Amino acid sequence: MQQQNITSLVDSGMDLHQVVKKQVDNQRHSFLQEGRPSAAVRIDRLDRAIRLLKENSDAICQALSEDYGTRHRFQSMAADVLVSIEALKHSKKNVKKWMKKERRGAKFPLNLFGAKAYIDYVPLGVVGIIAPWNFPIQLMFSPLANVLAAGNRALIKPSELTPVTSRLTADLFRKYFEADEVSVVTGGVDVAVAFSEQNFDHLVYTGAPGVGSYVMQAAAKNLVPVTLELGGKCPVIVGSGACIKDVVERVMTFKTLNVGQICLAPDTLFIREQDLEEFSIQAKKYVHDCFPNIIDNEDYSSIINDRHFSRLMSYLQDCESRGTAIVPLGDSEDVADQAKRKIQPVLLVNPDDASLAMTEEIFGPLLPVKTYTCLTEVINFINERERPLGLYYFGNDRSEISSIKDRTTSGGMVINDIAAHALQDNMPLGGVGHSGMGSYHGYDGFRQFSHARGTYEQGLFSASTIFKAPYKDSTLKLLEKLMG
Repeated sequence: MQQQNITSLVDSGMDLHQVVKKQVDNQRHSFLQEGRPSAAVRIDRLDRAIRLLKENSDAICQALSEDYGTRHRFQSMAADVLVSIEALKHSKKNVKKWMKKERRGAKFPLNLFGAKAYIDYVPLGVVGIIAPWNFPIQLMFSPLANVLAAGNRALIKPSELTPVTSRLTADLFRKYFEADEVSVVTGGVDVAVAFSEQNFDHLVYTGAPGVGSYVMQAAAKNLVPVTLELGGKCPVIVGSGACIKDVVERVMTFKTLNVGQICLAPDTLFIREQDLEEFSIQAKKYVHDCFPNIIDNEDYSSIINDRHFSRLMSYLQDCESRGTAIVPLGDSEDVADQAKRKIQPVLLVNPDDASLAMTEEIFGPLLPVKTYTCLTEVINFINERERPLGLYYFGNDRSEISSIKDRTTSGGMVINDIAAHALQDNMPLGGVGHSGMGSYHGYDGFRQFSHARGTYEQGLFSASTIFKAPYKDSTLKLLEKLMG
């Protein structure tokens, strides 16, 4: 079946829910007709996804730049295209190994008579993927790599906030895939609502926790299992022995990459009072060296739209009204340029805990910095709030590292870097609690989008004879003996 444009189907009189349902039904029918796809079929689909990205990388980067207003080609090529290709290649390299059944020992004494027990990882069927706007290619193709490796079909809903990129990906998937393999549904919030209400075999959502809650409710009506990759306020703890210059370079790199519009971006930094001044000086130097004339600098991205620009400015204004020390790090006289939707990096020093900057996820270039005297107070602060997607520690004190590992819970943890775990294809990426549920990447993603079917092959004798009536005293005594 050729891929159809959703607008033409709606214009024909079908309602949105039925339009999306038709595509889900089409994929499920093909999935059931095909049966479990071979490794060769899965590799072919992964190869086509890799070709799609390689052969259209320039067009993808151009589309992302148009959606953002300003987004350097390097950022899009590295964070969206390359990371996606690496995820697909990793799945392609390992899919044959992942598909092998996982042997489990049959219980004694039946194992002595030829009984076998194993786990068979079977495809789920049709998986829905709702991708966000901040890395619309990476967060579409990274889960897709696992979905295809697991032998599933995929229906994708890209973000309406990146319309140029969304239209391009829809066109590209039509070129490289049949609609019953991988298909894209574009549109606004109404389409996203209809998409979330479908009877998928699994649904993946990456985005804000508030929307994630709705997606989960909609999926629950059909008992659809979900993987939610959400966000939260990822803390950075600068501990004993930390090199402040290294801290600044790694923290500010991820606070300025895509101008902090990253779910794993550092959100709040905790530092000892005696290190605050050096951190501020080094942060200013970093921004000056990397982004001269920051507002006009094409290396420095724009905020995605006016609504998010206004949201971030409201955080600044709220801190200002509360008397928070605000430290702009750029060399421009103006902190922000509304026409270009650019806000220079800003430190918010010891903001009120009730301020918007401390209660809402930043998702931008503002960085609250809190001073502390005792690590326990930082741990307590983190534990009193929602569990973050990532937690970062800088330093070389093993007792501090152990305390943080043992006394906090987060989706992932990185020591002496930022978000490095997300680049490891052989580690799961996922949240916990408010920051999400489930995970993908590598083998963990393959398992997430598979059903672990326990399979037992009986040998010469069956234990069922124990349960056969009439029951005898000798049988009861045997049970008592087995209980020990």
